[in-house]
Amino acid sequence: MSLPRSDALVFFGATGDLAYKKIFPALQAMIKRGHLDIPVIGVAKAGWDLERLKQHARESLQENGGLDSDAFTRLTSLLRYVDGDYRDPATFSALRKTVDGVHRFLHYLAIPPSMFAAVAEGLAGADCVKDARVVVEKPFGRDLASARALSATLHRYFAEQDIFRIDHYLGKETVQNLLYFRFANPLLIAGWSKNHLESVQVTMAEDFGVAGRGKFYEEVGAIRDVVQNHMLQVVASLAMECPVGSDHESLRDERGKLLQSIKTLAPNDILRGQFRGYRGEPGVDPNSKVETFAALRFAIDNDRWTGVPFHVRVGKNLPVTVTEVMVKFKRPHRPVLDESGHMLANYYRFRLTPELVIAVGAKVKRPGEQMVGQRAELVAHYAQPDEMEPYERLLGDAIRGDATLFARGDAVESAWRILDQILGTGSPLYEYDPGSWGPTEADGPLAPEGGWNDPVASQASG
Repeated sequence: MSLPRSDALVFFGATGDLAYKKIFPALQAMIKRGHLDIPVIGVAKAGWDLERLKQHARESLQENGGLDSDAFTRLTSLLRYVDGDYRDPATFSALRKTVDGVHRFLHYLAIPPSMFAAVAEGLAGADCVKDARVVVEKPFGRDLASARALSATLHRYFAEQDIFRIDHYLGKETVQNLLYFRFANPLLIAGWSKNHLESVQVTMAEDFGVAGRGKFYEEVGAIRDVVQNHMLQVVASLAMECPVGSDHESLRDERGKLLQSIKTLAPNDILRGQFRGYRGEPGVDPNSKVETFAALRFAIDNDRWTGVPFHVRVGKNLPVTVTEVMVKFKRPHRPVLDESGHMLANYYRFRLTPELVIAVGAKVKRPGEQMVGQRAELVAHYAQPDEMEPYERLLGDAIRGDATLFARGDAVESAWRILDQILGTGSPLYEYDPGSWGPTEADGPLAPEGGWNDPVASQASG
């Protein structure tokens, strides 16, 4: 069923970092594809006017992907600007007058969650919420209680189907390809269960630190920053059942069911680390207990996955920047030929960033007279030169009302419920050297059988 398109995009926080790095480049890309022809209204309290916003947009594009003169001209013809305080009703009256005749707003709240209520109330007072949609950034809350409170605030003015909780990881072409590859290929479907798989692990590594964002990182830490959203969405994509329909709610139903079936973590399911030097970063508490590394073990309680551990490892200042999935198969109980070590087990390896790589680990006979084996890896690279960036795709979907790649409220609450008991700084914190794979303690009881898969920079290597 085709849903009505939004006829104006309003983004609050137009002068902020997210708009500068992501939103303006996404808007230009949408124009180049012919996907954007509605007014775009920036709202902020910066003392700016429209010409200053246009200059800001130009600088954003020059620094982030390149300026296309024709597309930028068309973008500036769509741009409007409202300067004002989010708590002042006059700001929203000015917004309403700026786009008189608009009936279906798409409001993008690129602002702190503490301002959601004030903005939603202001929009309602100016008659800007009827038939409107709202996009909100992650993290959606800090824990289960705050996520529920945020949803309750938004539900006062917007129906659940009109709330688009954005997680740019779901907009990545590679993550969508993971879903497609799973469900479109019988060779994968046949063995994708506890009957054949030993373990699943996901590593999200970054070879840089907090990059000047120490104050922000002190408020979130690795678990809130990327595990509650990005990594649990990847786990859901790996483990969910095939949707029964092609509509967006069918996919979100299955993702939600999977997250509901993940057991709540206990203290022995997590290990936290912090790289040496973090406490000296600007904005960081000299006695900080915030984690920059986390290793976690998830258990899924359903017929397909009971007994198969899902291991997740995330961290900053690790050897490479990459997100990679390793799915290991069980070894035969009665091997016909040699079984010369765990490292020869069959596996699938999926690299999700920086590009999509699909690899199959198999055994082949070692040259010589004896029937002994060695590991071989078959590697396929897949990349399209004109791929959509996540924010371009997600903004376009939100304008069309397609919520497939957005997190639904029940799924967000399930993700917080899984982590709720291990949030905070109560568990031990282990130091690690920048450039290492995290604390040595992560190789202990919490590690997958056979050890962690340490991705390497070369995509052709296993």
